[in-house]
Amino acid sequence: MNIQLIRNATIVVEYAGKKFLIDPMLAEKGTLPAFGPAVGLPDAPRQDQNNPLVSLPTSIETIIQDIDAVIVTHLHPDHWDNVAKEALPKEIKIFAQNDEDASEIRNAGFKNVEVLQEDTVFEDIQLIKTKGEHGRGEILQAAGLVCGIVFKHSSEKTLYVAGDTVWYDAVQEVINTHKPEIIVVNAGDNQFLVGGSLVMGKDDVYEVYKAAPKAKIIAVHMESVNHWTLSREELKNFANEKGISFNILVPNDGEAYTY
Repeated sequence: MNIQLIRNATIVVEYAGKKFLIDPMLAEKGTLPAFGPAVGLPDAPRQDQNNPLVSLPTSIETIIQDIDAVIVTHLHPDHWDNVAKEALPKEIKIFAQNDEDASEIRNAGFKNVEVLQEDTVFEDIQLIKTKGEHGRGEILQAAGLVCGIVFKHSSEKTLYVAGDTVWYDAVQEVINTHKPEIIVVNAGDNQFLVGGSLVMGKDDVYEVYKAAPKAKIIAVHMESVNHWTLSREELKNFANEKGISFNILVPNDGEAYTY
């Protein structure tokens, strides 16, 4: 298994001989509006800066080369943007979280779209859709539905890509049930100025560690879109203070890990 962070939540996962692109946001730096009033959302940190805040670490051609399937956990523009829609071949296999998302992806011209289930199989790889909560309290309804995915194959370690979720009991359940050895968490603690965390912050990451103390936990979705509030440096320092820096990996854009 090889996991490469591209940028934000966009990762390329090579697993059991297949190559997956997850949550592709491929826009050039500064070409999308900030999350905030410009797109009908509450005030947010850095709302005067266009997204993405950083460039891609490599070319789009390199990122999408030899991809066997795309997984879109939800349709927010920092996970599925217009550049990705234009760049990806319309025949490519795409997995969506539900019928509504699948319909929208088909409307963009994609011909091979499947809704993830709890028992989806792709080329002998088991893909298990998991629940997520994109925030807590009132903001949940506005944030909408999201999912994560567990990858399983007899030749590989179990991988859990948690998606845009905070720590809550369903994440604990996934860890208890599937015992993933590698966990990817979206950990930028992204927030508006009201409503609290939309994805994991450092305390959430610590809960993931306590639930899976032997797992490698890879923190992504950091410093790439305007409403992040947890920096890579702060998360690394937190992991050092807790004595868990061996378990908590905080990659730079373009960095990869092999297991």
